Amino acid sequence: MMPFTSPLTWNWQEFPITYQRWGTTEPAVVFIHGFGASWGHWRKNLPVLGQSFRCYALDLIGFGGSAKPTPEIEIKYTFETWGQQVADFCREVVGTPAFLIGNSIGCIVAMQAAIDNPEICLGVAAINCSLRLLHERKRAELPWHRSFSASVMQQVLGYKWVGNLFFQQLARPKVVRKILLQAYRRQEVVTNELIDLIMKPAADLGAADVFLAFTRYSQGPLPEDLLPRLCCPTILLWGTEDPWEPISLGKELARFSAVEQFIPLEGLGHCPQDEAPEVVNPILQEWIERHAREELVVDHNDFDGLGLSRRRGDAGTRG
Repeated sequence: MMPFTSPLTWNWQEFPITYQRWGTTEPAVVFIHGFGASWGHWRKNLPVLGQSFRCYALDLIGFGGSAKPTPEIEIKYTFETWGQQVADFCREVVGTPAFLIGNSIGCIVAMQAAIDNPEICLGVAAINCSLRLLHERKRAELPWHRSFSASVMQQVLGYKWVGNLFFQQLARPKVVRKILLQAYRRQEVVTNELIDLIMKPAADLGAADVFLAFTRYSQGPLPEDLLPRLCCPTILLWGTEDPWEPISLGKELARFSAVEQFIPLEGLGHCPQDEAPEVVNPILQEWIERHAREELVVDHNDFDGLGLSRRRGDAGTRG
């Protein structure tokens, strides 16, 4: 496996955005990381799937090597913002529609991008989708003490000095390792390399403000809001041992008509693409190849150069 070259940079709304790419064969695939992660969380997937597809992984604004502008003043950190970033990335960098593959909150971003800009999306693969259990509409379903404590914590973190102190305590290698050991079931995968991937961006100016802004963000869409509106092929993959997004709740998302498959990943945690790429990569490859072969035909004259026409009129046709 060839080593990665230095990440590339794309300017979006005058902010530098970091991304990586691998492969030259159509169709295009865009990977979207989860909270606190970066394109590096796909380092085990890009070189493998890049042998068959034209693959990209970008850092959402506020994360990884991308700019971290001041919340609310320079930019709003919402799923609508990140969805637009992904859609513009497909237009300006990828140059064609793409399959969008997300992990955790990256799944919500992928769905939002596909709904707001359906012409850029060939399909959505969601890996351990964030259920957003602390969303204001879901707190009513929590025990009162959990709902109350979450609300109090968000208010307390609104005080800048408290929030910064909290972030400083979290952004330490020992603490990050402990958190990752909760998320991953294969403990040997939690390496120094992985911890460095998380730690390095945390030292950037503005990283604490972004972290606190998202921690206090309890509005916006839920996956059950977005899935009924998707009009592209959708697949859900779920680690059965995810301690943060229980698979019992994840299975409820399979009832939506856009979801053609729900695939449990036995014995895996919250980030299966990194924990067991040998399991996840073949699933994604088969799904992409099937839809590229059966439902899509490239025509670079369509959609203002985005290069998509469909053999069938219904973008939601199930495989």
